[in-house]
Amino acid sequence: MMIAYNFTSNIQKELHTLEQNIKNLVTAQNPILYAAAEHLFKAGGKRLRPSIVLLVAKATAKEGKILASQKRLAEITEIIHTASLLHDDVVDNCSTRRGIKTVNNQFNNRVAILAGDFLFAQSSWYLANLKQVEVVKIISKVITDFAEGEVRQSINLFNLNVTINEYIEKSFYKTASLIAASCQGAAMLAINNSKIACKLHLYGKHLGVAFQIIDDILDITSSAIILGKPGEADLKNGNLTAPCLFAIAENIKIKQIIEEEFSTLSDIDTVILMIKQSYSILKSQDLAREHLQAALNCLKYLDNSESKKDLEYLTEYIIDRLY
Repeated sequence: MMIAYNFTSNIQKELHTLEQNIKNLVTAQNPILYAAAEHLFKAGGKRLRPSIVLLVAKATAKEGKILASQKRLAEITEIIHTASLLHDDVVDNCSTRRGIKTVNNQFNNRVAILAGDFLFAQSSWYLANLKQVEVVKIISKVITDFAEGEVRQSINLFNLNVTINEYIEKSFYKTASLIAASCQGAAMLAINNSKIACKLHLYGKHLGVAFQIIDDILDITSSAIILGKPGEADLKNGNLTAPCLFAIAENIKIKQIIEEEFSTLSDIDTVILMIKQSYSILKSQDLAREHLQAALNCLKYLDNSESKKDLEYLTEYIIDRLY
């Protein structure tokens, strides 16, 4: 059952301003580039990543006052995330995102790639203007991590020898790296305490990995309407995620079907059914919970505050997405 607590209630003003600013920050002179980037921003989304940044900022700033640089970092984080989605949709040949046509579907792959590159470039420019060299280094590495994650995923499609640890590493590069870096960066902008900043990096890392595991569970168990994008896409493309990897160890028939790369039309449905009938979903949920507990342990190093409680509730919300 979902938690009724609204963990963003104390940052509503900042989130409203962020919503306006991220659209204003997209200043492409070319109308096609602008339209492509704006298309995805208009679709909204949960704004989970900037919410995390703003809550970390509030929890570490003096008297809970979020700095202008921290607000800008939250905006930069959402721009980087959006850029990565544009590229992901091309790589995965995805047709819908957040319930609307993807940019590559609305325009074409070339426009989507260029729009993603444009947003990465804009985020780098705004990042440099923070004039905090260490924060720039940390956030800049995220963009290389995205590429590392995509390469790892691409070379391991239909690879039955992928381990859970390798899957978690890839999940860090593709999803958790941005959350971890932005949490650490938000803390560094407010305090001169490397221990707390590192603990918040770990918080973001574990939170991001758990988020990806749960996304992968939902890809198997939820409909396209709920997901806002086509379901079972990862499996169809040969991207073997936690539920599938756990199920392969239980059922050799799944392994045999995947080895043949779903040679018949009914193969996907057969594998999905066998995954659901195995213990793999429960094992994946347990793996996500382990990472969420590790994330919660990292928050113990923060002083008690409303923002700390909000971060704890947010962490619990991640696992409640399953129910």
